[in-house]
Amino acid sequence: MKQRISLILGFLSSLIFLWLGFRGLALDEIRDVLTGINLIWVLLAFPVYFLAIYVLTWRWWYLFRPIKDVHPNRLYPVVLIGYMANNLLPFRLGEILRAYVLKKRENVNIAPTLSTIFVERVFDGLTMLTFIFTALFFIDFEEPALQTVIYVTTPLFFGALLIFFVLVANPATATAIYTWLINKFAPGGLRPRLLEIVAELMSGLSALRSGRALVLTILTSFLSWTLESSTYYIVMQAFDFEVSFFVLLLVVGFGNLSTILPSTAGYIGTFHAVAILTLTTFGVDRLQAGSYAIIMHATLWLPMTVSGFIYLVKFGFGWRDIQAAQDVADEQLPEHLLESEAAI
Repeated sequence: MKQRISLILGFLSSLIFLWLGFRGLALDEIRDVLTGINLIWVLLAFPVYFLAIYVLTWRWWYLFRPIKDVHPNRLYPVVLIGYMANNLLPFRLGEILRAYVLKKRENVNIAPTLSTIFVERVFDGLTMLTFIFTALFFIDFEEPALQTVIYVTTPLFFGALLIFFVLVANPATATAIYTWLINKFAPGGLRPRLLEIVAELMSGLSALRSGRALVLTILTSFLSWTLESSTYYIVMQAFDFEVSFFVLLLVVGFGNLSTILPSTAGYIGTFHAVAILTLTTFGVDRLQAGSYAIIMHATLWLPMTVSGFIYLVKFGFGWRDIQAAQDVADEQLPEHLLESEAAI
C-alpha cells in the first residue's frame, strides 16, 4: 500500500513539475528547436558521461574494498545496471538491484553493499552543494525556490555525514548503543537477525575509517561530477544560447538535488523544471531552456539505460530478478532502511 501511494504521489509530482517547467511553451516550437540542434555535440557528450560513471565506480571501489576487493572493471557493469533500473523503475529500485546483482556475481551480502551505496549518495549530495556554493562565489543568484533547496538539503547531507563519522569513530560505543536499543525494543524472535543486519550495515562504513580511502572518495566524487558537468557544457554547444560554466554547475547541483523529491522513474519532471528555472533565472529564453532540459535529460538517460540493459541480459538476469531483488531485500533488511535508501 505504501509503495502504491508513493507511486501515485511520484506520478502526480512529475506531472506538476512538467507543467511548471513547460507551461506556456508550444509543443511545435519545442519540436522546431529540437530538430534544429547539432546532434554531434550530444553524441560527443556520451563518452564523457560514461567516463564520469567509470570514475564513480572507482569511488565505489574505495568504499567497498574493506568488504570485498572487487576490481572496478567488474563493478562498472553493476553500476550501469543500477542506473538503468533507476531510469526505468520507481523507488530507486536500481540500488537494490545493484546490490542483488553483486550478491549473485560476487557473493556479497546485500546489507553492507547498500550501506556503501548510501554513503555514495551522501557524498553526491555534498558534492552538489559544493558546486552550488562554489558557483555562488562567482555569480549572483536570488531565486527563492532554489535557495530553499539549499536550506533543506545542506543540513540533511552534512547531518548524514556527521552520523557516519560518529559511527565509524566509535564502533564499540555504536555497537553497544544499537545492541541495547534492539534488545530493549525489538521483539525477542527478531533480535538475533536485527543484530546481524545492523552489524553488516556497520561493516559497509568501514572505509570511512581510512584517511586514504576518504580522501580518494572525495577526489573521485569531484572528478566524476566535474566530468558529468562537462557533458552539460558540451550539450549546450548544440543550442543557440550560452551561459557560464558556473551557471551550469547550478543546473547540475539543483537538478541532482531535486531527485530527492517524489517523481516517476528517471526523475522526469523534477529535473526538467529545475533546469529550466535555473537557466531562465540567468536570462536564457524559456523555449531554449526547455528544449535543453529535454535533450540533457535524454543524454543522461539513454546511454545508461541501454548499456545497463545490455549488461543485465549479458549476465543472465531478467526483469523477474527485479522482483527477486526486492524480495531478498525485504527478507534481509528492515523496511525503514529501504525507505531511507529510496529517499536519497
